[in-house]
Amino acid sequence: MAPTTTPDTLATPTQNNLFRHARSEFIEEKFGLSDEATGLCPPGRNGKDGRSLSNTSIILGPRGTSLAPLAPAPGSFSSDLRNTNVTRIPAARPDLNAYMSRDDVHSYDNNATERKLAEYREKINKEIKIKIGSENLLEALISKSAKQTKDQRLRVESELSSSNRKIAELRLQLEEEIERAKRPTTPTQRRLSNLFGGSPLRSPLRIQENPDDGGQEIDPETESPTYILAEILQALEVEGEQSDYYVERANSLVELFKRYTTLKYDLAWSIFGLRVQTMLLSDSREVVAAGYRVTRHAIADRKSLQIIRGLHTDELVMLSLVKESKATIEREQALKFIRAFLDVTDGVSELSNAVVRTVVSVAEHYEDRLRNIAILTLTEILVRHPSLVITAGGIAPLTDALGEGTYSASESLVSAFLCMADSPQQRKLLTSGQELEAAFAPFTDPLGVHGHEERLKVNARSIAAILRTWPGLFTLAKKGFAPLRSLLLSLSHPVHFARDLVLDLLYDVLHIKPPSWTSSFLAGRRLTTYGRVTNLKGDSSEPGSISRGEHGTHRVNLVEHYTALVLAILIRCGLLKALSDLVEEASDISLKRKATLLLGEVLKLANHSLPSAVSAEIQRLPTLFDSASQEDAGDHWIATSLVYQIDSVNRTLHRSGAGRKSLAASALTNQENTGMPRSMDLARSKLSIDMDEIQFRSLLVESQVLNSVNYLKWKWDLINDLIEGPLLNPKRLDEAIKATKFLKRLIGFYRPFKYRFSDARNTKPNQRYVRIGCSLLRSLLQTAEGVQYLSESKLLRQLAECLAQLDRMSGLTSMAPHFSPQRLSETLTSGYFAMLGALSTDPQGLLIMGRWRMINMFYHIIDLKDRDDLIQLLLGNADFSLCRKSPTSHLIKGSNFYLEGTRSSLRTIRVFSTKLLRKYATTEPVGDSQSTASSVAYWAIRLLVTQLYDPQMEVSEVAVQILEEACNRMQYLEYVVKCRPALDHLGEIGAPLLLRFLSTSLGYQYLDGLDYITQEMDDWFLGRNEKYVILVEASLNRALSNQTERPKSTVEEPIQPPDFGMVPPHFYRELTRTSEGCKLLKESGHFGEFVSTIKDFWSEDGDPETILKVKGCLWAVGNIGSMELGAPFIEDSDVVSWIIKITEESQIITMRGTAFFVLGLISRSLHGMEILVEHGWDAATDHSGRSLGYCLPPVLENLFTITTQPPLQRESIAPASFQKNKAKGEDVNPVQTRILSLVIDLGNTVLTKRAAAELHSIRLKTPAVFSSVPLFRMIMSILECHTFRLPVRRFVIDLFDKDLLRQIVLEEESDEESEPSDSAL
Repeated sequence: MAPTTTPDTLATPTQNNLFRHARSEFIEEKFGLSDEATGLCPPGRNGKDGRSLSNTSIILGPRGTSLAPLAPAPGSFSSDLRNTNVTRIPAARPDLNAYMSRDDVHSYDNNATERKLAEYREKINKEIKIKIGSENLLEALISKSAKQTKDQRLRVESELSSSNRKIAELRLQLEEEIERAKRPTTPTQRRLSNLFGGSPLRSPLRIQENPDDGGQEIDPETESPTYILAEILQALEVEGEQSDYYVERANSLVELFKRYTTLKYDLAWSIFGLRVQTMLLSDSREVVAAGYRVTRHAIADRKSLQIIRGLHTDELVMLSLVKESKATIEREQALKFIRAFLDVTDGVSELSNAVVRTVVSVAEHYEDRLRNIAILTLTEILVRHPSLVITAGGIAPLTDALGEGTYSASESLVSAFLCMADSPQQRKLLTSGQELEAAFAPFTDPLGVHGHEERLKVNARSIAAILRTWPGLFTLAKKGFAPLRSLLLSLSHPVHFARDLVLDLLYDVLHIKPPSWTSSFLAGRRLTTYGRVTNLKGDSSEPGSISRGEHGTHRVNLVEHYTALVLAILIRCGLLKALSDLVEEASDISLKRKATLLLGEVLKLANHSLPSAVSAEIQRLPTLFDSASQEDAGDHWIATSLVYQIDSVNRTLHRSGAGRKSLAASALTNQENTGMPRSMDLARSKLSIDMDEIQFRSLLVESQVLNSVNYLKWKWDLINDLIEGPLLNPKRLDEAIKATKFLKRLIGFYRPFKYRFSDARNTKPNQRYVRIGCSLLRSLLQTAEGVQYLSESKLLRQLAECLAQLDRMSGLTSMAPHFSPQRLSETLTSGYFAMLGALSTDPQGLLIMGRWRMINMFYHIIDLKDRDDLIQLLLGNADFSLCRKSPTSHLIKGSNFYLEGTRSSLRTIRVFSTKLLRKYATTEPVGDSQSTASSVAYWAIRLLVTQLYDPQMEVSEVAVQILEEACNRMQYLEYVVKCRPALDHLGEIGAPLLLRFLSTSLGYQYLDGLDYITQEMDDWFLGRNEKYVILVEASLNRALSNQTERPKSTVEEPIQPPDFGMVPPHFYRELTRTSEGCKLLKESGHFGEFVSTIKDFWSEDGDPETILKVKGCLWAVGNIGSMELGAPFIEDSDVVSWIIKITEESQIITMRGTAFFVLGLISRSLHGMEILVEHGWDAATDHSGRSLGYCLPPVLENLFTITTQPPLQRESIAPASFQKNKAKGEDVNPVQTRILSLVIDLGNTVLTKRAAAELHSIRLKTPAVFSSVPLFRMIMSILECHTFRLPVRRFVIDLFDKDLLRQIVLEEESDEESEPSDSAL
C-alpha cells in the first residue's frame, strides 16, 4: 500500500504555494464569491410541509455591513451557483434582518470591500481610456484648421478635464477604501441586533420569552456562551415546527460558534450530535442544509471529524449529493461540508472512499451545476492524498476536464498533476503517465476547432502552464516530445484561429515581448522611416538578464536560462520548419507577417541564449535558403521574400537598440545620458545653427508667430526646431530679439498673467507647450544675450509673484492663487515648475532665480502642510546636481532646501524626496575620488544614509533599495562603507545592503569589526540555505507564471519593479568576492560540508528535508563557483561531475532543475566554464566572450532521461477498509443475491436498462426487501467499490424506503449483526 502523502512530501514547498494560489484565484475570481459568502435563509410558510415557494437561494447581508475580523469557516468555498428558482415565482421574501447570520455578514463585508475596490479600479480604467481617447482626438484636431475645429476641440478638452477630475476623485476614494479595509472594525451591539433580529449573544428562545423588554441589551460579558448553546439545543429539540424555526436556530448556533471560536472544542457530542442528526434527516432541504452548515462550523480538529463520521454523516452526504438539481442548496452545503475536511490538519485522511466516489460521479456529470466545484475538490484531494482520488476513479474526470477546456481554472488542475509528477512515489500512482497530454488534443483535431475558440484558449493556458515547470517538461519529453511535435504540426492545419493561438502561445512560452510597432508591421506598413525606428528604444527595453556594475556585480536571470532550454527543445521539435512552412503556405497576410516576426525573434533569441555552435547552425535556415537559392524552384520567390522580410525585421530591431545582447550596454548609456537636456539628446534639431539671415527670417514668418497672436495657429514643430537650432547662434538670437517680435510673443505666451499658456488644458497634446518652453529657457541660457533678455523679461518676475502668493512670509495673498490645486491638475500651470527645473540646470538660471528670491520662497513652500502636490512638483522638477558641483551662495541654498524635503513632517514627502535621490546616487562617476568628494552622487548617498534612520520603515526601505543599486559601482560602494551606516534596526530590510559590503575589502573589515560575518555565516550554514531554496523557487515560479501583481496603492509606485526570476543575493557568493572572504571560507570548512552532503544524498527521493538540504547545498556551491575567486574551490573538489550526475540521474525532477541552474551559475566564471567544457557542456557567450550563464548539455535527451516505474494497481493503492468492503459479499437470500447482481450490472452501460427495469419490477413485487438494513449496507459497499454514474446512484438509493436511513443513522434497527465498516459506510 502506498504511503499517504501530504503537501510537505511533494516536490517543493513552492509548488504547494503555487497550487494554493491557483486554488484561491479560482475560488475568488472564477466563481465570484468569497469563502463564506453563503448564508441560509429560512423558507417562507406558503408551501407544503414548511417549504418556501419563493426561493431557496442564498441570502447575503446588506451592503456596507462590517464586523470584527473573524477566521474563515472550514470548508468554505465560493461558487457562482445560484438557485434556479430565484426569479421563477415572485413570492414575498422573508425579512432578512430576522435570518441573517454573523458569518454571512462578516463574509459579505469582505466581499463588499473587494467589490468596491474592483468597481473603483474598473471606473478608473474606464476614465483612463476616455482620457487617452480624448488626447488622441485632440492630437488629430491640432493638425486641422483651428477655426473649423474650435468648438469640437473645446468639447473634447472639457471632457478631458472632466476625466482628469474623475480619475483624481476615484483614486482618492480607492485609497480611502484600501485604508478603511485595513482598519479592524468592532460592531456595536445594537447593529448586530438589527442584523439578526435580536442580540447576537441572546438565543432566540430568550428573545421569545422577553418580547417586550424595550430593546434593552444585555452586557455580553454577563452572558455565558455555554448557557446560550444549551438554550439553542433545547429549542432544536422541539418537533413539528416550520422549517424557518429550525433554520433560524441553526443560524444562531453558527453565529455563536463564530463569536466564540473555542466553544466547539467543548461540545457535548452526545447531545449536539443528536440534534445535528435530526436536522440532517429532515424532509426540508433548507433544514438539511442548515444541519450541514452547523456541523461544518463545529469542526475543530481531526478527532472531531472522527466523531462526526460516527454520526453516519457519510451516508447522509451521499444521499444529499445524488439528489436532483432542485435540491441545490442542500447539495451545495453537503459539498462544503466535504471541503471542510481539507481545512483540518490530516483531515483528508478522514474522507471515505464512498464519499469521494460520489464526488467523482458529480464531476463526471456534465450537466451538473456543481461539477466545477467537484472538480476543484478532487484536485485538492489529489494534492493532499493522491491514492484516495486514484482509488475512487477520479483521474478520468480530471483528465477529461483538462482536455475539454471547459474548466476555467485549468492551471490549478495542471499544478496538481505536476505535483504528482515530481517524485517517483507519486509518479507511479498515475496509471498512464500521459494525463497532461489531454490539453494538446484539441489542437491536433482541425475538425473540432470551429465553435470552440474559448475552450482552445483554456487549453493554451494549460499548455503554457505545463511548459513553465520542470515536471511539465519531463512529462512531455516521453516519446521524443511527441505532444510538442504535434502542437507545431498543427500550424499546418488551415484554421486561422488555432494558428494564431499557437503563435501567441509560442510568444508567451519563450517570453518574447513584441515591439511597439508590431501592430503596424502586421497591418502591412513599412518600418524603414526614421522616426518610427528611433522611437523604439523605450518600447522594447526590458530588464536584462545581467545588471553589471563597475566591479563586476551581476545578477543572473533564471527565467532566461530556462527559456533557452525551452527554445532548444522547440527547435529540436521542428519549430523553425513549422514557422517557415506557415509563412510560405498561409494565405492571411497578418498571420504570415506574425509568423515572420516570430521567426525573426526566435533567431535573435537563439543567437543570444544558445551556445554559438547551436545558434550558428540554425541561423542558416537551411531549408529556406535552399529554396531561395534555386531559381527554378516553384517557391523561389516566396522563399526570397521571406528571407528579405526576416532581414528587414532584424535590421529594424538592431537600429532600435532592442537586441538582447545590447541590454547591458544600453543601460550604461542611459545612465550616462541622465540629466542631459532634450535638445542635446539623440533627437537633434533638423535646422542648422549657422543659418543665413534670409532663410532665418523666412522660417520666422513661416512659423506664423509674426502673423498672428493666436497660438493655435502657430507651427510649434517649426518653433521647436528654431529654438534648438538657429536660436543657439547669438547673432540669430539678437536678430530675433531686436528686429522681430518672435521672441516677445513667444515669451508673452508663457507669461502667467497673460492666461494663455496657464489656462490651456492639461492634456497630452498640450504637453508639447511645456517641452518647448523648457527648451526655450535652456536655449536662452546658452548665450549672454539670452541670459540678459530672460532676466529682464516679465516671465520670471510674474512666476516669482505667483510663488509669493503661496509664501506666507511674502505678504502677498490672493483669493484665487495661480498655483491652486485645481489649476495644477486641470491646466498647464504645473508646467511652470518644469521650466523652473530647466533654469536650475544652469548656473545663470540659478542666479536669475536668486535675484527674484525664488529659492527663499521654496524654503517656505516646503513647510506647507496641506500642499503636498505642490511640494512634489517643486522637488520633482528641480535639478540639484549643479548645486553640489559649484557651491556658490545661491547654489548652496538650492541644495539645502532639498534637505527640508527629506526632513518634512509629511510621510509622503519624505518618501517622494528619498525616491528622487536615485537619479543622483546612480549617476556615472567622473574623475577620481578626490575631485568628486563633493559631487552630487556623494551628496545623495549621504542623504540616503541619513534616511536609513527615518522613523517610517517605508522611507528606510526605499533608501536601502537605492543604496543597493548605487553599490553596483565600486567607487560608490566604498563611499557607502565609509559612511558606516548602522542597519541593525532594519532587520531583514537592511540585510541585502550588508551583503553588498562584503564585495570589498574595506566592507569586509567594517563588517568583521561588527562581528557580523561569523554570525551570518553560522546562520546561513545552519538554516538560511534552506530558506534560500524556497525564496529562489518562489521567485522563479512567480516569474514563469506571468502573474500581474496587484498594486497596493494606485498613487505610489515602487522604486523598482519586482525582480522575480533573478538569483537573489547569497552570503557565500558575496563572501568569495574578496581574498579575505575566500580565506575565511576555506578555514570554516563549509564548502567541504556542502560537497559531502551533495555526494552522500544526491540520490535521495523520499525525505523532503534531506532533498531541501541538498538543494540548499547546490545553490551555495553554485554561488561560490560563479565568482572567479571561488572557482578554485570547484576545481579542487570535482563537485561539477556530481552536479552533472544529478541533472541526468536524479529521480526528483525539481532537483534536476536546481542542478541545471547551478551549472549555469558555475559557467559564469572563466574557470567554471572551462570545467564544464571538459565535461562536454557548452555555454552561450556575448560578443566579448563572457559567459551569459546559459549552458546546455551535449546531448539534450540525456537531460530528460528518467527511469519509469510500472504504475500501481488500484488494489494495491486502496486502503484496507476499501479492500474489506470489496471482499464483503454476504448473500442473505436468492432475492437479495439477484438484487446485488443487478446493481453491479447497472455499472455496465450495455446492461443498465435491463437491470434497472428488473430492479423496478422487484421493487413493485416485493417492496419489503428494500427495507432490509443489511441489504442496504451491502449495496452501499458496492457503490463504494465500483464506479457508477450519478443518475444510477440516485436510482439505486431511491429504491430503498425513506425511513431506512433514519433507522441506520439513529441506530433504531433491531438487527445488529453487521457492524459498521471502518470506511465511510
